[in-house]
Amino acid sequence: MAISADGAEQVEDWTERYRPKSERHLEGNEAQRKRIRQWLQQWSEGKPEKVGILLTGPPGVGKTSIAHAIAADMGWDVIELNASDERNAAALRRAATSGATHFTFGLDGSFSTDESRHSLILIDEVDHLGGSFRAASEKRISNTIAARSEDEDDVNELRGDTGGKAELLRLLQISKQPVILTCNDPMRLWGQGRGWRSARDRFSRLAEIIQFRRASPTALRRIANRVIAAEDITADSSAVDRLVSANPGDIRALVRDLQAIAATSDHMDTDAVVSQVSMGVR
Repeated sequence: MAISADGAEQVEDWTERYRPKSERHLEGNEAQRKRIRQWLQQWSEGKPEKVGILLTGPPGVGKTSIAHAIAADMGWDVIELNASDERNAAALRRAATSGATHFTFGLDGSFSTDESRHSLILIDEVDHLGGSFRAASEKRISNTIAARSEDEDDVNELRGDTGGKAELLRLLQISKQPVILTCNDPMRLWGQGRGWRSARDRFSRLAEIIQFRRASPTALRRIANRVIAAEDITADSSAVDRLVSANPGDIRALVRDLQAIAATSDHMDTDAVVSQVSMGVR
């Protein structure tokens, strides 16, 4: 259990505690994982034709986890940016592009020219980027970066998501590092207007699009039993079956349900599961 700055106890999120540290801990989407692993291994031999991969699929199916797990297996650092937090062109360039144009970007901000090593640029939830694919002016991007570095406001500073989508495309064009983007709903990224096909094609020329599927009941059951054993709690097999049957293939939701149930008892029965799943739509 963690302690906050004010001394209060904080309960650790089990979705982080049980985030896979290696690919061997992952479940489901075997073909998709194999393709990602092949693509990353190509970077050891040179720069692939497409420097990016766009992982699409519903939340909770392991899109972000697989990027971390395979990078860990390969001994690579991960530079992660959640596009729902920092989303305009200046924010993306400051956090990701500067690292992507160097061969190795250390977590301490240092750079290395060792071309045998790579860092993985990971940008989550790019479908949260609003606006069009219109690029922001270089002057406004520069002004925004300068104002933020000096902790000052500038009248020309970029706001909201301005230029974010165009900056993603620029990143994919210039990157010397592998870039993985994740997305729950690709149509939100492409846009709902008549130009969505053109937007999709612009991305697909630079990044391979890989569709992730929901976790199967068998995979969910293995994950549930693994967490139950690790937490030293007990569970009726019928309770595990009930929890899995109520889950739509969302690994994150499964682990959170287990944590909520375990908070009230060290044994999970069917009544506890029914009570938990009745509190939310599955």
